[in-house]
Amino acid sequence: MLVSVLLVSCLLSPVAPDAGHIVAGFVAPPCRFCAGGHRGLDYQVVPGSAVVAAAGGTVGFAGSVAGTRYVVIDHGSDDRTTYGQLTDIAVRVGDAVRAGQRIGTSGATMYFGLRQGDEPVDPTPLFAVEQRRPRLVPGDGSRPRPAATRPPTCAATVAGTNESRR
Repeated sequence: MLVSVLLVSCLLSPVAPDAGHIVAGFVAPPCRFCAGGHRGLDYQVVPGSAVVAAAGGTVGFAGSVAGTRYVVIDHGSDDRTTYGQLTDIAVRVGDAVRAGQRIGTSGATMYFGLRQGDEPVDPTPLFAVEQRRPRLVPGDGSRPRPAATRPPTCAATVAGTNESRR
C-alpha cells in the first residue's frame, strides 16, 4: 500500500519503444513478506540496446547480485528504480544521472522496478507518453518535412485529480 506521495511522478521508458516491449507486468505480492507476485516489469529487448534512467537521481548500487548485473537509482524521498539483467553497466555508485541518460546495456531481457521505501509500486501509470500531431505526407513521392518534436507528457494523479505534467 502506498502511504505517501511519490516524488517520481513521471518516468521515461528505460528502453526505446522500438528496442523492446513489456512481456511481464507488475503483480502486487499478496502481503509484504509473501512470496509471489511480480514486483516490476520484464522487457523483451533487442540485445545490446541502451538502458536509460527513467528519472534523474543518484546511483545507489551498480554491480552484480548472484551473477546478474543491476543498477539502482535513488530519486529522493525514498523512491528508487531498479534496472536488472544488464550486460554492461555504464555508471558507478554516487554518480548523478539525469532522465534519459544511458546507464547500461541490455541483454535479451531486462527487469525494471520502482519502490517507495520497501514497497514495490506499479510503474506503468507513471510512464511518459509521446504525443505526435497527425500530419499530411506528400502524395507525389517527395520527401516529407521532419515531424515536430514535443517533450513527453505525463498524466499523474495529484490530490485526487488528473493533472498533465511536462
